[in-house]
Amino acid sequence: MSPRSETALAYWATAPGEGELREETLPEPGPGEALVRTATSGVSRGTELLVRRGGVPDSQVDRMRAPFQDGSFPFPVKYGYLSVGVVEQGPQDWLGARVFCLHPHQDRYVVPVDALTRVPDGVPSRRAVLAGPTETALNALWDAPPCAGDRVAAVGAGLIGGALALLLRRFPLGRLQVVETDPARRAQLADAGLDAVSPTEAAPDCDLVYHASASEPGLALALTLAGDDAEVVELSWYGDPAPQVPLGEDFHSRRLRLVASQVSRVGAARRHRRDPADRLRTALDLLSDPAFDVLVAGERPFQDIAAALEELDSPAPQGGCLVLTYADTQVDDTGAGACRPDHP
Repeated sequence: MSPRSETALAYWATAPGEGELREETLPEPGPGEALVRTATSGVSRGTELLVRRGGVPDSQVDRMRAPFQDGSFPFPVKYGYLSVGVVEQGPQDWLGARVFCLHPHQDRYVVPVDALTRVPDGVPSRRAVLAGPTETALNALWDAPPCAGDRVAAVGAGLIGGALALLLRRFPLGRLQVVETDPARRAQLADAGLDAVSPTEAAPDCDLVYHASASEPGLALALTLAGDDAEVVELSWYGDPAPQVPLGEDFHSRRLRLVASQVSRVGAARRHRRDPADRLRTALDLLSDPAFDVLVAGERPFQDIAAALEELDSPAPQGGCLVLTYADTQVDDTGAGACRPDHP
């Protein structure tokens, strides 16, 4: 393999709705570190677009900080957390390994090897970028585990809600409905074997409702669908806006429970038996299911990231994860992921 260059290319958000690719100095890996050449990275329409708009509340800048973020909120900031690549320099037992890392969008980077998680054989790199949302969905199931025979609804079928529904379909539930406003998205989910319905078609009297639409109407619907003494699990994060929650009428008399689920802490049911590394490995293993491909919205070259983000920030519904591809790296998705740079 040819010697690496001394620079890397990374995307920075620089102002509301604006960003640019910047060349950065790439350090030599030290002991216990690895140089990763990126193959794919993922962009979701939720958190990353909030960052792009400058919508991170001042009170949450520390909690929202990504593991390898540079800069600070609101701008300029290098942000992102869904990166898959190949180790091309580092400890011998990591060389050539295909890995997932919570790293911003950058074509090459140096990180400690304990920040890397091996991607299982048979999980394509374009699907492996879904490890982040799948981990979030898994954590919600640990926060509020369903029981056999439960009637369950997932409101909102974007990246998080879609991943959650694909995991829930493995459970022996009495009923599982995915509630989504966009007809095209419902059709995609139906093709994946899910019962995807419009809000007017959603069945009431659920034992458990997961809400992931990040909208006031979605949360109001989730509370309506919950049966007496049922639980509504809130996965959405709204940033600056303060959504109105309909806690009047029969919320108290029906003794509903509204529970927050967030990936920064391992879900309560497994908090004393699993750590975040275990949870991430489990999420990657779960991605061996080809049905998760329905969560990939499309591919764009890394160099086009600014235009891609602008498209994602449009009012048109976007139901999945945009995958950025990096021209200098090809990987073998069927085996260990040996590095095959495209350039000499």
